[in-house]
Amino acid sequence: MEIHADETWDDLQNGYGILQAKKGFRFGIDAVLLADFAGISSEESVLDLGCGSGILPLLLCARGKGKHITGLEIQAESAELARRSAAANRLEDRITIVEGDLREADSVFEPASFDTVISNPPYMLPSQGKVSPNGQIAAARHEICCTFADVAAAARFVLKEQGRLFLVHRAVREQEILHTLTDHDLQPVRLRRVQPFAQKEANLILAEAVRSPAESQKSCGLRTEPPLIVYEEPGLYTQEVLRIYGMAEGGRPCREN
Repeated sequence: MEIHADETWDDLQNGYGILQAKKGFRFGIDAVLLADFAGISSEESVLDLGCGSGILPLLLCARGKGKHITGLEIQAESAELARRSAAANRLEDRITIVEGDLREADSVFEPASFDTVISNPPYMLPSQGKVSPNGQIAAARHEICCTFADVAAAARFVLKEQGRLFLVHRAVREQEILHTLTDHDLQPVRLRRVQPFAQKEANLILAEAVRSPAESQKSCGLRTEPPLIVYEEPGLYTQEVLRIYGMAEGGRPCREN
């Protein structure tokens, strides 16, 4: 495997590794938490909307989740990294990377063609915070190439009836996210808030929604799970996060952001 001068090969400590750009977007704990949260069987077809350099397909494969995982990515550089990582891990039979725009999902995929969709979309509106001069980072963090409504619309199109969407997003946008899902016939059924410390407010949410037309949706309610606490104290993960990373107490995850 060739590693370019501007790239790193990072051991995921689960049998696989990932190629990442040294100065581009690098995956964070949110992807790891989402891969754990997503209840995906080993027989499901999965689409990762905005797969970046391919971290979620790799993490799902390591957990035995998904029979085949397709990653859709608009940025050519990121899509190529994801494709090369899949090949380096000998996962070409389980992972397919497609370069394309999720806003045009109806021209890339057939309707109702996936059991499950997973997504770690851009968290911030263009008006929020400083937009990075690095195009790869900017597109991953800000809604430049797509809005969350675009993500929901794409998920609705590709999901089979009763198919599920799993996502991670910013907690401050929780109500907007839930309303947008409902507006696109994606019924939120499970929610878990992520808190950096027990005494701090949540900064992330993990959510599951089911594809169900509005006229057939049942008021089964949204199940809110106990919060996931990331740190016992600065620099020390909780036992649950250590379990998610597959580390013993005091262990360290692979290199992220």
